Amino acid sequence: MLKWILKCVPQMALAGLVALLAHPGTALANNGLGQPLPKQMGLQEAATPIARELHSFYDLTNTIIIAIAIFVLILMLYVMFRFSEKRNPTPSTTTHHTLLEVAWTVIPILVLVVIAIPSFKLLMNQYSYPKPDLTIKAIANSWFWEYEYPDNGNFSITSNMLTDDEVAERVKEGIPTPRLLAVDNEIVVPVNKVVHVLVTSNDVIHNWTVQSFGSKIDAVPGRMTATWFQPEKEGIFYGQCSELCGLNHAFMPIGVRVVSEAVYNEWAGAMQAKDKKKAREILKKVALEQAGVKTASDAAPAPQ
Repeated sequence: MLKWILKCVPQMALAGLVALLAHPGTALANNGLGQPLPKQMGLQEAATPIARELHSFYDLTNTIIIAIAIFVLILMLYVMFRFSEKRNPTPSTTTHHTLLEVAWTVIPILVLVVIAIPSFKLLMNQYSYPKPDLTIKAIANSWFWEYEYPDNGNFSITSNMLTDDEVAERVKEGIPTPRLLAVDNEIVVPVNKVVHVLVTSNDVIHNWTVQSFGSKIDAVPGRMTATWFQPEKEGIFYGQCSELCGLNHAFMPIGVRVVSEAVYNEWAGAMQAKDKKKAREILKKVALEQAGVKTASDAAPAPQ
């Protein structure tokens, strides 16, 4: 049995490492775009340059961790087998081995260097803010979010989690609406544009997190923190408050709707004109289109 383990473990370990390296970020599960999936174990699909870089770092560190764990396991099994009392009745009295001691000092240092270089690069890129195409101010409250658009006439929206009845109503309309994540008013941003988010709080410490963007920053009362993202894909992206903030901490989600620049300009124009009905209709049409549902205008015949 032990001989079979010593023979098969390296083969299984190699297969696992090949799978992880061949399919970064998806070796454990197929991950959803913009929201988690049932039984998901990996990261959500990346939708920004920072998130892709974060996923690469995640894959690198996991590869190193798995390799070390497998090496230690094989070494332990070998030692248990080779140096058991039965096979090694007279133990060695050797207490020092210069080459071995140098190796187990130098190799961990090299491993840490391999981890540190991409880690510092990622950290630098996260906090090197490119020139923004759009700035949004996110204000946390117990337990909902407010958003201001200072670049577009300084209009604002309030974002609350949808109730179960509201979720059911949207699902009937054909709009994918995940429970405990969907909100009544989503942030709207144009695709491929750099967005700066200024984050603060009116009461306690909250946290603005959108996993697919690789964005996570505390909302601190009396302070202004910031994060940035550049969405590369259209769609709806969900996040949540990731700081334990009180009774309804689990019920203040974040919704970001990424649309084309033309749609964003149309929506922003409606919001500036305080025509919230038109703005909601624009977003509803976009939500249906992104979900692959044909709208009335799509079904209408072209004019002759």
